[in-house]
Amino acid sequence: MTTIDDEGGGRGPTLSGTPAETRGSERTMTIDRRRASGVLLLAAAAPLLAGCGGDAEAGGAPEAQAEESYSRVINVEVRPVEATSFTERIRLTGTVHANQDVEVAAEESGRIEEILVEKGNPVRSGQPILRIDGALLRAEVEQARARARMAQDIWERRRALWENEGVGTEQAYVEARYAAEEAAANLERLEERLARTTIRAPFGGILDERRVEVGSMVSPGTPVARVVDLDPVKIVGGVPERYAPDVETGTAARVSFDVLGGEVFEGELTYVGATVNPDNRTFGVEFTLPNPDGLVKPQMVANIALVRRVLPEVVVVPQESLVRTEDGFRAFVVEAAGEEMVVRARNVESGPSQANEVVIHEGLEAGERLVVVGQQMVADGDRVRIVGSGEGSP
Repeated sequence: MTTIDDEGGGRGPTLSGTPAETRGSERTMTIDRRRASGVLLLAAAAPLLAGCGGDAEAGGAPEAQAEESYSRVINVEVRPVEATSFTERIRLTGTVHANQDVEVAAEESGRIEEILVEKGNPVRSGQPILRIDGALLRAEVEQARARARMAQDIWERRRALWENEGVGTEQAYVEARYAAEEAAANLERLEERLARTTIRAPFGGILDERRVEVGSMVSPGTPVARVVDLDPVKIVGGVPERYAPDVETGTAARVSFDVLGGEVFEGELTYVGATVNPDNRTFGVEFTLPNPDGLVKPQMVANIALVRRVLPEVVVVPQESLVRTEDGFRAFVVEAAGEEMVVRARNVESGPSQANEVVIHEGLEAGERLVVVGQQMVADGDRVRIVGSGEGSP
C-alpha cells in the first residue's frame, strides 16, 4: 500500500513503514557483517597461536633463555694481604710556647737614660739592655764609702789599743767594731742599688718587646721589656683522660706544622701532667723541640702524634676496602674457581685505625688477595677480572 504526503510539497511516494525502522535494519545488517568477519579472522589465526603456545611450553621465550645464560664479569683491583707492624697513635692539637718568656721590670726608680739594645735583637744572659739615671745613687755610694772607711779606721785603732795596750773600755771596743760592719753593709746596699739602675737580660734570647723610651719615668716593678728564649721551644697539648695509662714521660712523639709545609719533628715527651683538667677532661703534656733557626714561633698550632702502642705482625688493610653492613664490616677476596676468578665475602672484625689503614683481627689471612677497587659492585660468588694491580686472571 502506498501513501501520498501532501505537506511535503515535492516528496515522492515511499514504502510502507517509518524511515527510523528502515535505518535500524541497515545498522543491524552492518554489525552482523563485522561479527562474521571477526570470527573468520580468529579461525584463521588459531593454528598460529597454537604453534606459539607449544614453543613456549617446550623451551621458554628466547629472551628468558638469554637472561638465564648471562653471567657478568666485573673488573676489580686487588692487593695482597700482608702481616706487618702497626703503630697506633694518639693525635692531638697543641700550641707552641717559648722555652722562657719573661717580662723584665725596673728595680729602681728614675728616668730611663739610655737604651742599649733595640727590640728584635738577640741578647746574652746578663747583657745590659736599658740604663736608669743613677746620679743620686752614685753620690750616696760615695758618701757611704767614705763613712765606711772612717768606721773601719776607728775600729782598727780601738782594737789595737784595747788588745795590745789595754787602753779604753770594752764597750767602746765593741761599738767601734759594729759601726765598721754597719758602714760596710750600707755601702754594699747602695752599690747594689746603683748596679740595678742598669737593667740586664735575665737569660739569653731575643728582646721581643721594649715598653719604654728614653726619658720615661719608671719605678720598681714597672715593665720595661720582654725577653723570650726560642731555642728550644715547648709544644703544649692536652691528652684525653682515657689515654692516661698509655702516656708517660719519654713517650715517643711527632710534631708537624701546617704553616711549615708539614715537616715532621720527632722526640719524646718531657712533661706529663699529674692532674686532669675538670673543664675539658684532659691532662697536659709537653714536647721540647730544638729551634736553632727560629722558624717555630710561639702560639703556632702544632699537630701532635703520640705513640700509644705498637702491634707486631698484624693484618692491616685500607679502610676503603671494607664495606659496611648491618652487622659490621665485610671484605671481599679473590679466589680461583677452575679457570675463572670469583670473589668471596668475608665478615671481618676490625681493630684500631690510623690514617687510611685499619687492623683486621679476624676474617682475613696473610697471602689472600683483597679487593681494593670495585668492592662496592661485587657480591659473593661473582666472576671477576683482576686489573690494575699487576696480576692477571689465570
